[in-house]
Amino acid sequence: MASNRHLGRIVALQTLYELEFRTECGDTSVDVSEVLGRNLSRYETAIDDTDFVDALVRGVLKEQVSIDEKIQPIAPDWPIEQIARIDRNILRIGVYELLNDGKIVPPKVAINEAVELAKAFGSDNSSKFVNGVLGTAYRTLIEGATDGSTTV
Repeated sequence: MASNRHLGRIVALQTLYELEFRTECGDTSVDVSEVLGRNLSRYETAIDDTDFVDALVRGVLKEQVSIDEKIQPIAPDWPIEQIARIDRNILRIGVYELLNDGKIVPPKVAINEAVELAKAFGSDNSSKFVNGVLGTAYRTLIEGATDGSTTV
């Protein structure tokens, strides 16, 4: 199940990345169902839980503005639009899972999965950046700590 979910997160990341890229390029024909369906069809024999991927993509899209507002104060040196697109979407997935899937996905698993996505698809420093931002997100948004004394 874990590897199935990991692959599902990869498909979700690919989908979110493509949707954002095409939207920013002015593609008015972009459709989440088409992009997600195409991406899922490539892995139809490997991903059993397509509902997980669908819920993740649609959840991130639905909560994107709120998620971005939560990320911004955690990474104040990086305005959300200046964070690399891949890192930004990994952070969105991670924050979404921390805030919404805590009963299904333990916070440490959500953070670790995001870090692994950053290692695989981001730049050399992406995994450290993602780990730092999501660790702080966990402490401030989930645990309610403000002093940074709790570690993940």
